[in-house]
Amino acid sequence: MGEVSDPPVTLRTLADRLGLHVSTVSRVLHAKPGETQRAASSATIRRVRKLADELGYRPNPHASSLRTKRSNLVAVLVPRLSDTVLAAICEGIEEAAGERGLSTIITSTKDVPALRRARAELALGQRVDGIIFGDAVVDGALLAEISARGTPFVLVNRRAAGYPAVTCDDYVGGRMVADHLLGLGHTDVAVVAGRPYASTGIDRAQGFLDAYADAGIELPTHRFTHCAFDERGGHEATARLLDQATRPPSAVFAVTDAAALGAVGALRDRGIRVGTDIAVAGFGDTAIAAELPVPLTTVRSPMHRIGRIGLELLGELLRGGQVASRRLRPELVIRESTTSARPRP
Repeated sequence: MGEVSDPPVTLRTLADRLGLHVSTVSRVLHAKPGETQRAASSATIRRVRKLADELGYRPNPHASSLRTKRSNLVAVLVPRLSDTVLAAICEGIEEAAGERGLSTIITSTKDVPALRRARAELALGQRVDGIIFGDAVVDGALLAEISARGTPFVLVNRRAAGYPAVTCDDYVGGRMVADHLLGLGHTDVAVVAGRPYASTGIDRAQGFLDAYADAGIELPTHRFTHCAFDERGGHEATARLLDQATRPPSAVFAVTDAAALGAVGALRDRGIRVGTDIAVAGFGDTAIAAELPVPLTTVRSPMHRIGRIGLELLGELLRGGQVASRRLRPELVIRESTTSARPRP
């Protein structure tokens, strides 16, 4: 015969051991941060917590859900689970969620509108308490529908007008790259701009273009192209840029590190040496950026913090509060991919 396991430790177990009413024990162990002192006296709080730790008490999430009418589930929608930048955001979300007794359901939408809608509907069918969108598009049509249905949500990574979002200040990041390249004397530059429906690509490219415009330099149309945010997109976009001109630019700005990596591959295919013949800059400061044969100049975005703050804002909405969007300041990380390449006269 197998061993008989010990019965689970319940609120009743603790109450009987301590000679307290079950409701008193429950108030102590389930009080929100800052409310514990109103649950019982300090001595009682210490006794309850000490015994709960000794006996290994764990709250029953199903019972809690029934009491509060909450599922304690948060859905997180991101374009790609394989993206290291998005993975850092998700880690921040999960870390902050765990601290608040929440669980997360993370799913990929591949940036496909029909799949985004299907994943959102699936989340709503799971009766999640709220949603964090990491794949919002600027038109905000789906978000308007979710808002009308009363489910709280927050955006991370990307913004859409009128909805609370936590993002890097992508516009400022784009200007940082432009100011750096202008300082090195690069006037013939190209932009691999990402998707036109995502605020990340829009804001980063616009910040870059505005800085050049302020310097009296307007980029010609053949030096600007949209593409997917990944390596393949960056490779194809850079190849197009090279095909559309008689000579390559002296510098390329790609709005993600992945697209920058693709750009490096396209340049290599043409025998153009990054860091010597041409400067290349990215955005994101992914782990591989510093490990490339020619380390990549890029913009560091506080992705982990973005995830944490996004969950914190959602928590405030779930408590019935009001929140405002946050834009976190980026940091330019300068490496050899731009410092060694000299602009052409």
